[in-house]
Amino acid sequence: MTRAEFITRLRRGLSGLPATTIADIIADHEAHFSDAQAAGRTEAEVAAALGDPDRLARELRAEAGLKQWEEKKTPSNAMAAIIALIGLGAIDVIFLLPLLMGVLATLFGFLVAVVTIFFVGGFIFAAGPLAAPPGGPITAFLTGIGLMASATFIGSLLTLVTVGVFNAVVWYARLHFRLLKPALEQA
Repeated sequence: MTRAEFITRLRRGLSGLPATTIADIIADHEAHFSDAQAAGRTEAEVAAALGDPDRLARELRAEAGLKQWEEKKTPSNAMAAIIALIGLGAIDVIFLLPLLMGVLATLFGFLVAVVTIFFVGGFIFAAGPLAAPPGGPITAFLTGIGLMASATFIGSLLTLVTVGVFNAVVWYARLHFRLLKPALEQA
């Protein structure tokens, strides 16, 4: 994305804010592009580092709404802050919450499968040699050990994936917390 495209999308996302606020934000981002280009970075690299301009505009609108509320506690400023935060949170609730629920349901399904495979392996390990299976008792014994080892391995991978998902959710929540931190500190 070029500098002009980024600034245009950012300006469009900030519409409705006071003109001075928009001018300050645009000037800050223009300066960021200029400084980065002076350091040898391309416009595309700078735009990628700044992230999605539409998302950035929503965050800046929410932050501006909170600042207006902090400066002057009027009903209109309260409404502006609430609408800005709802606009930011709506994306999370509409798009990301169902995605997160799907991921968590899948992880839970894998957990149930791992536990089931482990107990089936344990049953085959313990009772298989007594039931005279095809291939003899040693086959049942090794099959049971193999199933339990496979379940343990898959469970380990599942643990790593679960920790990764948890870390991603915490990282994402911290991004939003920086917007709410000034309001929480005053309360």
